[in-house]
Amino acid sequence: MAQKPSIPKGTRDFSPNEVTKRQYIIATIKKHFEHFGFQPIETPSFENLDTLMGKYGEEGDRLIFKILNSGDKVKKANIQALEENNLALFSNSLSEKALRYDLTVPFARYVVQHQNEIDFPFRRYQIQPVWRADNPQKGRFREFYQCDADVVGSKSLWQEVELIQLYDAVFTDLKVEGVTIKVNNRKILSGIAEVIGAKDKLIDFTVALDKLDKIGEDGVKKEMLAKGISEQALEKVQPLFAFSGTFSEKITQLSALLESSEEGRKGVEELRFICDAIDKIGLQSAVLNLDVTLARGLNYYTGAIFEVAAPETVKLGSIGGGGRYDDLTGIFGLKNVGGVGISFGLDRIYLVLEELNAFPETVSSTSKVLFLNYGDDEILYVLPALKKLREAGIKSELYPDKAKMDKQYKYADKKGIQYVVIAGETEKNSNIFILKNLVTGDQKQLTTEQLISELS
Repeated sequence: MAQKPSIPKGTRDFSPNEVTKRQYIIATIKKHFEHFGFQPIETPSFENLDTLMGKYGEEGDRLIFKILNSGDKVKKANIQALEENNLALFSNSLSEKALRYDLTVPFARYVVQHQNEIDFPFRRYQIQPVWRADNPQKGRFREFYQCDADVVGSKSLWQEVELIQLYDAVFTDLKVEGVTIKVNNRKILSGIAEVIGAKDKLIDFTVALDKLDKIGEDGVKKEMLAKGISEQALEKVQPLFAFSGTFSEKITQLSALLESSEEGRKGVEELRFICDAIDKIGLQSAVLNLDVTLARGLNYYTGAIFEVAAPETVKLGSIGGGGRYDDLTGIFGLKNVGGVGISFGLDRIYLVLEELNAFPETVSSTSKVLFLNYGDDEILYVLPALKKLREAGIKSELYPDKAKMDKQYKYADKKGIQYVVIAGETEKNSNIFILKNLVTGDQKQLTTEQLISELS
């Protein structure tokens, strides 16, 4: 018996219609990337394991897809680690490469490796797939695309302001109005940890805080206690769970809370700069919000942190995120190179557009017109017209087989093709075409030029 075909959990096949819609989103994002002066690069789908490990925190490292060694390299496996039940060490000894987890760390590696060829500040965009050994669920996959824009070589906060404008421009163009661009600052999180006496628990504190929308206040507190953060510290941090007001009002509250922390005050001033700039410039359709619980557990953020939430009518978590990572290239030996970047979640944006019914009607994979097949002589007659329609940008196809007209019409109907061109012997002899609208049933006798005009 033949094996039943299947695909790995957390991956997907895409139909022609789905691919066309995804390409529409990518084209829109790419257009605005280039409008903002970003240039494209690409990096390999897999990297050396040591390039990726240790860059995403403990939880992120567990989600990296490792590639097993092959051939003689298998002999490098640490059998002693297996015997000692050190599964992490044993697993690492079986692998020297891994599928990329995101595009940011490979980009940092790229910058260091090609630093003598790059003009700084370097503005790059990258649209490629990434892989995570995550638990698949709605909007969360093991293979998915990221669409990143980053700037390295500048510590100016105007970069953060521009990236907020970039988010706003893309989602406005996609007709996804009412997204919330959440912003926080890693220095503020460090300052809070310092003020509550948990400075040595910063990573544990931020990782737990980042889960507030998933596990709630009680869940976050329980995790913090489990990580060794004291009850007294939780009492001091309690105001964060009821943080409210406008962006400016929240900054004022934070300023009072973090008065004793130099690091925290720096974060407040950076957020105030961004807030004031956006207030003066304005946004088209997005809303900017200070979310002090936004932590994004990745270890490499050092300043601003971004996360984009879908409109409230769509229950689907974040559809983009990013932040500043001033010391990221330092892990590869290139010191003092500031960086900041954002990412668009293509797959989740697709789900948002579907739910909002926001894809334009023109975004379709199907042909607009089908030339019916009346025989070889008639095909030779229609081919020049078919060529001119395609040159005019009209999606056109020819039914390849001389089949019954009923079968050809059914083919057009199933594919959602709106028009057919009838060109039998009579039409050929008269040097005309009959264009039939399959929706209304209307028919018109037209020349090639009139066909193009009618279908454009």
